[in-house]
Amino acid sequence: MADAVDDPTEELPKKAGEFAGDHEAVWDAYADLGEAAAEAGPIDGETKRLVKLALAIGSQSEGAVHSHVRRGVDEGVSPETLKHAAILAAPTIGFPKAMAALTWIGDITDE
Repeated sequence: MADAVDDPTEELPKKAGEFAGDHEAVWDAYADLGEAAAEAGPIDGETKRLVKLALAIGSQSEGAVHSHVRRGVDEGVSPETLKHAAILAAPTIGFPKAMAALTWIGDITDE
């Protein structure tokens, strides 16, 4: 594996980073799939991030919500825009789940 300075898995949550280190070929294939999916169509970067955030919200994956919010913030997506994705989820997945997503988004944006 690459030096720690060049190692993108260092920014992963602990368990994902351990998995990536223990199963490098599987992790690389997973990362390649993500890149191929991102490049498979015409959706712009911010919209892709919001779609992925919405999918994470819908699946009620706190870790994935945190990940997509972190990346969104790094990419310049405003906290208000990220929070709007959770508000939009309320009619589809329910108010309590949307409020949970707002909490998870706030974990990152309100630090």
